[in-house]
Amino acid sequence: MKNIVSFFGDQSEIFCKLNKKAEEYANSLGMEYRWAPQLPFSREQVIEELQNADAGIIDTEPYGEAVFSQVKDRTKLLVRFGVGFDQVDLKAASTYGIAVARTTGANTTAVAEMALTLMLSCRRRISECQTRTRSGIWAKDIGHELIGATVGIIGYGCIGRRLARLLKGFDCRILAYDPFPKKERMEADGVKLVTLEELFTQSDAVSIHVPYTEETHHMVNRETLAMMKPTAVLVNTARGNIIHEEALYEALKSGQIAGAGVDVFAREPLSKDSPLLTLENAVLTPHASSQTVESLWNIYKTAIDISGDFFAGKGSPHILNPDYREHC
Repeated sequence: MKNIVSFFGDQSEIFCKLNKKAEEYANSLGMEYRWAPQLPFSREQVIEELQNADAGIIDTEPYGEAVFSQVKDRTKLLVRFGVGFDQVDLKAASTYGIAVARTTGANTTAVAEMALTLMLSCRRRISECQTRTRSGIWAKDIGHELIGATVGIIGYGCIGRRLARLLKGFDCRILAYDPFPKKERMEADGVKLVTLEELFTQSDAVSIHVPYTEETHHMVNRETLAMMKPTAVLVNTARGNIIHEEALYEALKSGQIAGAGVDVFAREPLSKDSPLLTLENAVLTPHASSQTVESLWNIYKTAIDISGDFFAGKGSPHILNPDYREHC
C-alpha cells in the first residue's frame, strides 16, 4: 500500500477536520495517509518523513537537491499544495527520479474571488475607511464603483479566466495580456487581448495571475506603474516578486496609483518593518487567497487523486517535470 505524507496546514480545528477527511479519502483509494504539519518548517523533519513515504504533499518552502538526495530511494512524487512551484528545483527533482506535480485548478474559484474582493476593497477605499473609523474619525472616503470599469488581467489561465467570468456580473470591459494567449478562448469570453502597455494605460484595475519566472520577475515596476491611471488600483494574488515592492510603495505613497491589494510578497511572512504596512491605501493579506474550506478540500482531494493516478501508472497533466522518467 502506497503511503502519502502531507506537510500542509496548522493544528487548528479546520485543518484537523480536513486532514481526517483526507485520510479517509486516501484510504478509500487504497493508500495510507498521514499528516505532519511543519510550522515552523524543518528540512530535517521533512527529510525524515519523506524517507518513509512514497509521496509528499508540500507547501511553499524550498525543495531542492538537499532534500531530494536524501529521499530518492523511497519518495517518487511530490505534489505542490496549490499552483506556484517556483521554490521547487524541477531539474534537481528530475535528476533524482522524483516527479513533481501541482494541484492546478483546485483553488481557482477561491483565488479569483479573493482578487475580486481586493479589487472592490481598493476601489471603495475600505482600508482607509476602516482606519479612520477605528480611530474615531467619522469621515467618508469617496471611492469608485467597479461597475462598468475597465479591468486588466495579466495571465489568462484558469484563475484569470474565472475572474473574468466573475467580472461579467459587474459589466466590466475586460482586457487581458498573456504571453501564450489562447485567442479563440478570449474572444469567446468577450475578453480583448492587448499588450502590457495597453493594459496598464487603459485599466481602472489590474489583477496579476501569471506564475513567477525569470520573465515575470518585477514585471510590475516603476515603468509599468507610471503607465497606470492615478485612479487605478493594482491587485496581486500570484507571487510577490512579480512586483517590485519598493516601486509599488513609492507609487502608493506619492498617489501615482490609488491603491493596491496585495496577498503575496517577495519575502514571507511580510517583515514588521515593511514600509507597505504604513500605507492606508494598501490592503495587505497573508497569502490567504486560497484559504477557503471549499478550496482547501479541493486541493487535498486533487493531490490525493494525482497520487493515486501516479502510482496506478496513469499519465497526468499535473506533472511538471515529465523528464523525471529518464532517471527512474
